[in-house]
Amino acid sequence: MATKPAVEIARLSPSDVDAAILVIQQAFADDPFADWIYDRTQFSPKRNHASMTIRMGWGMRNGHVYVAHTPERKVAGVAMWVAPKPLDAKPTWDDWWQDWMLWFRQVGMNTRFGRGGLKVKRYYLWKECQARMHSQVLTNPEGYWFCNILAIHPSCQGQGIGKALMQAVFSDADATGLPCYLESSKFEPNVKIYERMGFRFVKEIKCDDGEAACTLFSMIRDPPAKQVDDDESEEDGKVADSE
Repeated sequence: MATKPAVEIARLSPSDVDAAILVIQQAFADDPFADWIYDRTQFSPKRNHASMTIRMGWGMRNGHVYVAHTPERKVAGVAMWVAPKPLDAKPTWDDWWQDWMLWFRQVGMNTRFGRGGLKVKRYYLWKECQARMHSQVLTNPEGYWFCNILAIHPSCQGQGIGKALMQAVFSDADATGLPCYLESSKFEPNVKIYERMGFRFVKEIKCDDGEAACTLFSMIRDPPAKQVDDDESEEDGKVADSE
């Protein structure tokens, strides 16, 4: 029987932000998407830290950000989730205000630090490809829990910390019968790891600006009731085939 990792899962607090950003930077140091969207020769850790600070602040206000603390209270991993909204839900005034505040903070950051190696053309191409993929695969009317960051410190990988972080939301998702969604730009080993957490691969899409390409792999974790229904359908199909 696998042992549980010796970590405590908690909501991100302001005192955790700097350590959480460091974990993300180190975990994504060799990420294909990061390599594609940044000019590494001009990459600015300071600018990236400022950007991630804004994002973590937005996540604490609007999302669900979890950290894994070791017994020594070090941050070993981070997961950021956006809660589900019905696909036909209209933005609220608070949504509108939060989006504008995020935009203003990002403009201020860019004014102070510049782009820090960010390839703007590729950024907008990624947003376009992502929106197209979402329109094709996100079909559940009640929405999805969306995991847009999962990062484990390199020294802590392979210890079940990622699964422990994900479970914090899986419990809520399963209780309400809602699916979870994520994307990865690294097929190996990420897709297999997420499959062991109950996700299934649904689609890949290539972002190609004519000079280089980055492939995004989308995955969905169905709630248990849906997983059971699918399993039963597969068994029924096997019986029909054998007949």
